[in-house]
Amino acid sequence: MKNNKDQVVEAAEFIKSRTEKDPEIGLLTGTGLSETAQSLTIVASFEYNEIPHFPVSTVESHLGKLLVGDMHGKRIVAMQGRFHLYEGYSPIEVTFPIRVMQQLGVKILILSNASGGLNPAFNPGDIMIIKDHINLTGSNPLIGQNEESWGIRFPDMAEAYDKSLSVLAEKAGSDAGINLQKGVYTGLKGPSLETPAEVRFLKTIGTDAVGFSTVQEVIAAVHAKMKILGLSTITNINDPDSPVPATVEEIIQVARKAVPDLDKIISKVVENV
Repeated sequence: MKNNKDQVVEAAEFIKSRTEKDPEIGLLTGTGLSETAQSLTIVASFEYNEIPHFPVSTVESHLGKLLVGDMHGKRIVAMQGRFHLYEGYSPIEVTFPIRVMQQLGVKILILSNASGGLNPAFNPGDIMIIKDHINLTGSNPLIGQNEESWGIRFPDMAEAYDKSLSVLAEKAGSDAGINLQKGVYTGLKGPSLETPAEVRFLKTIGTDAVGFSTVQEVIAAVHAKMKILGLSTITNINDPDSPVPATVEEIIQVARKAVPDLDKIISKVVENV
């Protein structure tokens, strides 16, 4: 039976055999945000189920396509849809695409997600630059035997999100007239949304936005020595004192409205990186 490294190599070789140039930047989009790669000139497109050993998206609004193309003269590999622990995938499966990107030579990873806002200064539709995260999923993709060729046993997470990329994102937002927020993202396992008591707890520990993704991929990307930019689209505001039920349909609708602004920021960051 093949180990995970063998599967990663096979998936990467499949993608390489159909593209002429290795990517330097990876783009991973979340709920309602699969159309973010609008500025990409596509040279190859793959359904996830075409790629050897690749997981398959099961969540609404995750298109399940991997695109390879060019943006501002840079080769990009873009995932339209990601995988989550709540779908039943293991941390290793959730982060399989990160390892494939690593094998392809990606050095910079830009992630986006849809998240609930806990900071009262935020509004639905805001985009938050992730400055740090809290992993409350109870899982970690580095558990088990360490693959030394991927990274060290105990990677330091003190600066998981690259400050220079955050500065580029801030400038891109300022130039485009987009008021970006900054804050701490907390990742939960899901899929049930937070109770008011859980929201109070999350606010107490310093959470500005909460969601069900991102932290696993970021841990794997730090392990891979990638520079990381995280962008959260705030789809709703969680007020524990006046809780308002949120539906997935509403969350997706707000996230999709933010796509043009998100695309502008990502495009400008890629141009200036």
